[in-house]
Amino acid sequence: MMNSDSKIAIIGAGPSGITALKNLSTNGFNVTCFEMNDQIGGNWVYQDKTGHSSIFKTTHIISSKEFSQYSDFTMPDDFPDYPSGSQLLSYFNSYVDKFDLRKHIKFSTQVSKAVPSHDKWKIYFDEFCEEFDYLIIANGHHWSPRIPTFEGDFNGELMHSHQFKNNEYFKDKSVLVVGGGNSACDIAVEVSRVAKKTSISMRRGYHFIPKFIMGMPSDVFYSKTLWIPQKIRLFLQKLALRFIQGKYEDYGLQKPDHDILQTHATINSELLYFIKHGKIKPQKNIRKFSNNSVEFEDGSIDNFDIVLFATGYKIKFPFFDEADINYEKNEIDLYNFCFHPKYKNLMFVGLLQPLGCIWPISDLQSQQIVKYLSNEWKLPANLEKAVYDQQNNMPYEFINTPRHKLEVDFHDFVKHLKNELS
Repeated sequence: MMNSDSKIAIIGAGPSGITALKNLSTNGFNVTCFEMNDQIGGNWVYQDKTGHSSIFKTTHIISSKEFSQYSDFTMPDDFPDYPSGSQLLSYFNSYVDKFDLRKHIKFSTQVSKAVPSHDKWKIYFDEFCEEFDYLIIANGHHWSPRIPTFEGDFNGELMHSHQFKNNEYFKDKSVLVVGGGNSACDIAVEVSRVAKKTSISMRRGYHFIPKFIMGMPSDVFYSKTLWIPQKIRLFLQKLALRFIQGKYEDYGLQKPDHDILQTHATINSELLYFIKHGKIKPQKNIRKFSNNSVEFEDGSIDNFDIVLFATGYKIKFPFFDEADINYEKNEIDLYNFCFHPKYKNLMFVGLLQPLGCIWPISDLQSQQIVKYLSNEWKLPANLEKAVYDQQNNMPYEFINTPRHKLEVDFHDFVKHLKNELS
């Protein structure tokens, strides 16, 4: 499989890239990590400038620290249940320092092209080209904005959540946030604190899960119910939410047409509160724009200064030839969302969207890569069938949207990876 001279490249030193680097380097592999920024952390590096994809100033994680930490590096005891962005960046830096990873990272180095060549990869960066035996992609999938189109033109300002850094810019303005996911709801709440008027437009109904249930982080509470059969568990979850929150229609929101775990969960305790306090007005999907006005599908019309799309991201790898690798247009054909069927020396880490946190899964994927490269674990003989079976036997039938082709159930997928590693 590998020899002592084999070289491994990792693209990206965000939370997924650094755990791939840690697992490989501490197991004696010759590995180089390319990071376009001047520090580790990826999206968790807050910057005011809009050219860099990052969290916004008040971001807190939406999964609890218990289910967001690496397997061999727990978060500090004094961290809250939901750490802030700055606390998480501190945690990632401590992880990098503990395992002495910085010496393997080329900072401020952007990979412009990655080309397969005679069972190796040519990596082009700056004015250089270097050849590697293996390539691991960990550049993330939350940086290339996906923006829907609507009839008409809007004369105000169109933005994407990619550009949102803090709420100061929105002071005394009329703002429409488009979307119903975690970013959309968090941004709508933050904007409504200072804006003259805030509305949120959703194309369908969503389930909203509070951050705490019975005093516990919601994912901790959910983990204690896994022993209950799935159908009964889902019924009890919906019943509990109905008891706590009431009907979504009573908030002016649409009734969800899917079960609670068929979409990526929206974890938010404030949106419904702000709606009921008149700070945020729910709206249906947009029908069309006209000057500074927006017409919604129910026929209502309102004027806005800014329309901000929190509508997700495209799956992009600018260093690959799209004719060869294009997961924006094509299905994810990776075994364990990691191993490429054609290029046996190409792996992806963190290219998935769990109902939970990505990083612990990235950690397990990286551990599996180590076993694969050490010849201690082998890919299934019929890789195409294994990928098909995996993608078509998820514990929940996720709805058909672009982001949900990356969706997995956190607990189910962790269990699967641990079983393969054992």
